[in-house]
Amino acid sequence: MHIPEGMLPVEQAAAWYAPALAVIGAGVARLKRKIDEAPEYKAMLGLLGAFVFIISLLPVPVPGVGTVSHPCGTPLAAILLGPLTASVLGSVALLLQSLFFAHGGLTTWGANIISMAVAGSFAGFGAFRLSRRLGAGLGIAAGLAGVVGDMTTYGVTSLQLALGLHGQESVLVVWATAFASFLPTQVPLSLAEGLFTAGVVVFINRQRADILKGVELQP
Repeated sequence: MHIPEGMLPVEQAAAWYAPALAVIGAGVARLKRKIDEAPEYKAMLGLLGAFVFIISLLPVPVPGVGTVSHPCGTPLAAILLGPLTASVLGSVALLLQSLFFAHGGLTTWGANIISMAVAGSFAGFGAFRLSRRLGAGLGIAAGLAGVVGDMTTYGVTSLQLALGLHGQESVLVVWATAFASFLPTQVPLSLAEGLFTAGVVVFINRQRADILKGVELQP
């Protein structure tokens, strides 16, 4: 998922910064309000921030695309903290990875934020809340969140690559080619992330149900 430094045209890399920074700004404002209301919120932030950083730092090279595939972690963070806060955690993880581990890059930080931190968080949380409203059990809903958030991340990454690199080819064709290249590695990874997300949410609900209280109303 980490689009490396210099892979996107400069003007497109810059354009992704605008929506990315807007979401980060909204997320930071919400995060500050939550901390003011409940200082113990910091412990959960630290734990999930470390989780997103570590799990998204496990790269699997994707032949033919020039990038890597990996779990995201943002769907779980979105379920527990809300998608705006999860977007902030994902953004910080991506920045540290680009600075110290050569995963992604500073020019492509905005694009990577949109694909993993924002799209992964909101798609995963949306899948969780919708499936719960349709009557799915907590584990099923959390599992769907992990799968949907993960696959959405790679769909958006493929679109970003297609928009930047399509040349004379159709954007749709290049998007489909890039997305298909991710599937052999990402389908099993997304299923594994779904199972892990479901297991963690069910465990937390059994041990500390108060943590999940009102989670389906998170903005």
